[in-house]
Amino acid sequence: MPPSASPRWSGRVGGCSFAIDPSLAATNATVFWTPDADPGTVIATAIPPTLAVESVVAPDLDASSARAGLDGLSIVHGDGASAVRLFLTIDASPANPLVALVPLGPDGLDRIDAVTRLWRAVNGRKVPIDPRLTKQQRRRLRRMLQAVDGHTEGASYREIAEAIFGAARIADTSWKTSALRDVTIDLVKDGLALIAGGYRELLRRRRRQ
Repeated sequence: MPPSASPRWSGRVGGCSFAIDPSLAATNATVFWTPDADPGTVIATAIPPTLAVESVVAPDLDASSARAGLDGLSIVHGDGASAVRLFLTIDASPANPLVALVPLGPDGLDRIDAVTRLWRAVNGRKVPIDPRLTKQQRRRLRRMLQAVDGHTEGASYREIAEAIFGAARIADTSWKTSALRDVTIDLVKDGLALIAGGYRELLRRRRRQ
C-alpha cells in the first residue's frame, strides 16, 4: 500500500489534485505509511478501563499536523533522526494517556524497537537512530539512486562508475575485468528494482534468521 501524506495542504495545480503541495521538496513533506506497511510505526490505543497501568500523556503530539483517517490518526513525534511515527486508533486521543499495541507477528521486534524509541522520547531520554538502515546501507542507497539517474540519462556503466567512484579508480584497471564494473551493474539493477516497488522492503529491518 502506498504512503499517504499529511493534509497540511490541499488544492489543485494544473487541473490535478494533490494531497500535499507539489512544490515542497521531498525532505520537507511529511509522509505517513499505514501501520501494517511500516512496522516502525507505534500503534497506540486508549488504556482499557479494566487495565490498571501507569501511563503518561506523550508531549508534543501535535494533532493539527497529523493525518486523520477513518480508522485513526497518524502523527510524527520529534524531528529528524529522532522522529517516531505513531498511529492512534479511533478510540485514542493524543490528549490522553496511551498504551502501545505490539502484534505478535514477524515484525514484532521492529515494533518493539519503535516503542522503545518512543518511550525514550516521552521520558526525556536520548532517542537512538532508527536501526532499520545501517550507515553502509544508506551509503549504498545513495549510490543506487545515483546509478539509476545516470542510467536513465543514457550514461554507460563506465560513465556511471566514474561519477560514483572517480575516474582515477576506474582508469587503474581494465574496465572489462574491473570489480567496479560488476558493482556498478548491480547498483543499476538494484536501484531499478528499488524504484519498481522494492523500496517497501526498506521499512523492515534485516534480521538474521
